[in-house]
Amino acid sequence: MSQTYPIPAVVVSETPLASYLAADRTPEKRAVPELTMHRGAQTPIAFEGKAVELPALFRTAGIFDLGYRTFLRATGKDRVRWMNGMITQTVKGLAPGQTGYTLVLSPQGRIQGDGDVSFHEDFLQLDRSQSERLLTHLRRFIIMDDVKLEALDASTPGFGITAVGIAGPMAAEILRRLGASAPEEGRFEKAELAGAEVTLVHRYGPVAPRFEIWLEADKVPAVWQALSGAGAVPCGLAALEDLRVLEGLPQFDVDFSDKHLPQETNLQRALNFTKGCYIGQEIVERIRSRATVHRSLRQFDLAGSAPQLRPGEKIELRAGDAAVGELTSVASFALPQFSATLALGVVRTEALENSQTVPIRYDGGTATPREDLPRPAQI
Repeated sequence: MSQTYPIPAVVVSETPLASYLAADRTPEKRAVPELTMHRGAQTPIAFEGKAVELPALFRTAGIFDLGYRTFLRATGKDRVRWMNGMITQTVKGLAPGQTGYTLVLSPQGRIQGDGDVSFHEDFLQLDRSQSERLLTHLRRFIIMDDVKLEALDASTPGFGITAVGIAGPMAAEILRRLGASAPEEGRFEKAELAGAEVTLVHRYGPVAPRFEIWLEADKVPAVWQALSGAGAVPCGLAALEDLRVLEGLPQFDVDFSDKHLPQETNLQRALNFTKGCYIGQEIVERIRSRATVHRSLRQFDLAGSAPQLRPGEKIELRAGDAAVGELTSVASFALPQFSATLALGVVRTEALENSQTVPIRYDGGTATPREDLPRPAQI
């Protein structure tokens, strides 16, 4: 008989870092950064502005808020087998200290959400805005299993864990200066920073090397100050969003949704084809064997006006007279060595194949699909 558990309400609040910054209002301190709602919590938009923050992320190192992330924890003797059958990434195949990006699918193969799975911590880390929906979805499949699934974040009694990030070519060196050895990409390990016990996670970063620091919420001020004092530049959401677009990293509920199949997003790193059965696997395998998708999520160079996208807004793409897709995220760069407007969007595959003869256009210019990401040497 399946078990049901109460779903905690997602509390719209400031992240632990945002709360610390807002409380630090002594006259000699800098102005408190403006906050904005992002993925379920209030987080800083900017500190010194993108003109300062983007070069740090590309050339030195930037630190940033990840307090809008939360954790789903599976417990019970069946948790590994059960979780392995729920997500596209392997769980049984992960060694202790390994982590991997994953998608959660419906039985029809449509994406229900995404996150990072970590073993043997038995966590699925994801944005707060996805937590309630994925709890509801995943608990439907707890049938005669010794599994309990619960949401945990910095406000959970006895847990209290939040996260900050550091990214850039000097990120690992700054961590070493503070006495913490950076793990290899895809791994996590315990460390000590500024007198606090933390977990360092080396995340995927195709342009800027990226690390997460999991720590208790009350240790955020000391660790943030230590990282800043060691040379890392505080960065807000505006700069991080531009980096996300430059790295070609789509975001669930922005660039793809529950209408999309995994291969349409080009997120192959989330798929494991040797792990065995999981929810939605039949559709994923059918697409792989037949190599048939009718649309693809791509990065574009925009030539023309730089459109401003409000949350939830999309811009139509056309090839000739036909509507062929949408732009979903846009970032403009005006750095001394890199000036461009990049975008992410979903477009029909035949439009991509014919784009050299029939340009893909938006209202204001042309969108040219990129084959490769901009590299650090160009920036």
